[in-house]
Amino acid sequence: MARPRRIVLVRHGESEGNVDDTVYEREPDHALGLTETGRRQAAETGERLRELFGDERVSVYVSPYRRTHDTLRAFRLDPDRIRVREEPRLREQDWGNWQERDDVRLQKEYRDAYGHFFYRFAQGESGADVYDRVGAFLESLYRSFEAPDHPPNVLIVTHGLTMRLFCMRWFHWTVADFESLSNPGNAETRTLLLGEDGKYRLDRPFERWRVPESYGPTG
Repeated sequence: MARPRRIVLVRHGESEGNVDDTVYEREPDHALGLTETGRRQAAETGERLRELFGDERVSVYVSPYRRTHDTLRAFRLDPDRIRVREEPRLREQDWGNWQERDDVRLQKEYRDAYGHFFYRFAQGESGADVYDRVGAFLESLYRSFEAPDHPPNVLIVTHGLTMRLFCMRWFHWTVADFESLSNPGNAETRTLLLGEDGKYRLDRPFERWRVPESYGPTG
């Protein structure tokens, strides 16, 4: 099994929806692109990624949303050294097809009170639903490591919640751990590094906004 030396998770750059939540009433979530700031953020992250990967090959997985594709394009990675696959299981949490601003704001208040992992948006998904499809993607990712010529790097261009849930699934964090963590900023990265002991570690933690509140001894 040729496990990669590093697995880099990247959140998309600032999107139109990040600065104006009324846009969801006119455009579907998947069609929203980056702002000028978002393109600049992605370009700066791309500089660091090109330096990190050097001449090594990279297996890239990208969410099917426009803002993640725009982010990946802004990285300006060498096309001869990357293999890109669009992966729908890495998409953003579904909040419903068309979103009425006041209703979504109210539902976000309900989610904050109920819990980000278990609360399901009307006509959408809960964090637990996203966790399940991220877990299915991880099974496919593990199988890809069986190829003897698998690239030494994996790059995943996705969304903030999906990044947290990916790490929750990979490192077997509890729901209480997940609920205590904040999303990374736009175009921020988190990298899983393979150690000499054969285990991966996270290069830096997610910011924690509260102490985990567990129901039992697993916390």
